[in-house]
Amino acid sequence: MPEVGDWNSQMRRGLLELCILGLLERQPSYGYEIVTNLAEAPQLAAGEGTVYPLLRRLRRVGWLETSWVESDAGPPRQYYQLSPAGREYLEALRHEWKGLVESVSDYIERENTQ
Repeated sequence: MPEVGDWNSQMRRGLLELCILGLLERQPSYGYEIVTNLAEAPQLAAGEGTVYPLLRRLRRVGWLETSWVESDAGPPRQYYQLSPAGREYLEALRHEWKGLVESVSDYIERENTQ
């Protein structure tokens, strides 16, 4: 069977952004919690070395806001949440994703025309 690792890696990078924004729409979360949540879907699992730079970039462009929250289990945690601009961006990504899935499905679904 051919190796799809490189293709999968490239696709995952873009999808991680969409999934992280979707997670944060539900509720604010801290970085390790996001990493743990993504680990539940092996195809999306990404380590801290991938997720934290992505969170910093999303904050830098204005799609995320952060706040520090005291923790009973250790030092304060930095929580991420969607900014108003992040909510708009997520809606635009959702629209694009739905159209992309429909278009790709048209090409890859098998139909027996015989």
